[in-house]
Amino acid sequence: MIITIDNILLIGSILLFISILAGKTSFRLGVPTLIFFVIVGMLAGSEGIGGIGFTDPRITKFIGIIALNFILFAGGIDTDWKTIRPVLWKGISLSTLGVFLTASIVGMFVFLVTDFSLLEGMLLGAIVSSTDAAAVFSILRSKKLGLKGNLRPALELESGSNDPMAYFLTITLTMLITAQLDSTGEVIILFLKQFVFGTAIGLGMGKASHFIINRIRLDFDGLYPVLVIALMLFTFSAADFIDGNGFLAVYLAALYLGNQDLIHKRSIIRAFDGFAWLMQIVLFLTLGLLVFPSQIVAVAGIGIIISLFLVLVARPVSVFISLVWFRMKNRDRIFISWVGLRGAVPIVFATFPLLAGIGKAGMIFNMVFFISLTSVLLQGTTLPRVARWLHVILPEKVRRRSPLDIALSDDFKSEFLEIDITHDSQAIGKQVMDLGFPKRALIVMIKRKGKYITPNGATRIEENDTLLILAEDPQTVEEVNSKITG
Repeated sequence: MIITIDNILLIGSILLFISILAGKTSFRLGVPTLIFFVIVGMLAGSEGIGGIGFTDPRITKFIGIIALNFILFAGGIDTDWKTIRPVLWKGISLSTLGVFLTASIVGMFVFLVTDFSLLEGMLLGAIVSSTDAAAVFSILRSKKLGLKGNLRPALELESGSNDPMAYFLTITLTMLITAQLDSTGEVIILFLKQFVFGTAIGLGMGKASHFIINRIRLDFDGLYPVLVIALMLFTFSAADFIDGNGFLAVYLAALYLGNQDLIHKRSIIRAFDGFAWLMQIVLFLTLGLLVFPSQIVAVAGIGIIISLFLVLVARPVSVFISLVWFRMKNRDRIFISWVGLRGAVPIVFATFPLLAGIGKAGMIFNMVFFISLTSVLLQGTTLPRVARWLHVILPEKVRRRSPLDIALSDDFKSEFLEIDITHDSQAIGKQVMDLGFPKRALIVMIKRKGKYITPNGATRIEENDTLLILAEDPQTVEEVNSKITG
């Protein structure tokens, strides 16, 4: 079957629906969802029962870059800075030094056991050096497993921030192999451009986006996620245009926005959570369509060897070295080592040498696909068992509860108060987001003219309003009163 303009919507909707059902099944079975998405794509591909012919790595790369933008942005905007701040340097070390070490160790091993040149082996190592923890957390949620200490934020930070380093190594080695770079100085300049420009654009666009979102005053609430999409894509393109790291820029901009007061912030985060899921499904389906199972079988033997080396040697060594100067229990380091799943990102990066015309690009792509698949199957399915074996799971009685669970419990100690807005209140005319409330307080409802309304960041306070406020403690109540009465 050939995909055309006439049937693309029909084929796409059917594959999307099947993937969602498959994902629901995988969630219950504790198998990473992406496995089922890829399998659906393979079954629909040219060697599957669907017979859909798709062999264009250029389109795959384009879809992959767009999808990764959404996935990285969704991860960044939903990350709480207070949660990751205690593990900031651990995460940075894992996502930079850890990625470099993984690429180097795997690259050297591939050079020794195959007929790849050293640069080709390093390229393969760079492509598979980043992790995809999204699959990990889907398993943890399905099994209702909580992790002790700061393991979860450390893993979230690593998985959200290690793609830029893997991207830099991949494009650098691709350019070295194709003689587009020919000196150490040029590599250093490219590195500085990638990370300095990427960081500057990311933080700069994060602040600019914060100002634009809160000040543009759109007439329709549903346009705010669309506005954020435009800003996200501009952030990536602007960084990429000046040779900066677009993925780093997008993640930093999202991380900044996620920790600021935004109009319709909650709805924007929910929208991007849905976008990220959609992009993951589309990405995995596309990658499944591009792969020829018969070609993967041909590299199965060496693929298993490299995959086992990556899981059992390269990843643990890189993690232990990256975390050597941090005080941690060895069982925590071992668990982080095991949470080294390779997902869609390495497969997208594997299209770069294909488009660059590197001689062994086809073999690299098939090996990367096989390595990613076996890594997820091996580590993903055994993750709960390894977590229990290492005793890094929280007991049920001390696991984190949702705000609703806490509010309904007998030990709920927060303050609930009503504040009437009188004619002399300094809050009159201000938007909720401009009140300067502490983060430990929340306006849950506003009583206005006998009716109750649910406020958002853009809601303006009017005279004679009654604010229903949830505050964490008496000190917070005092702070709230000072913002209202002056």
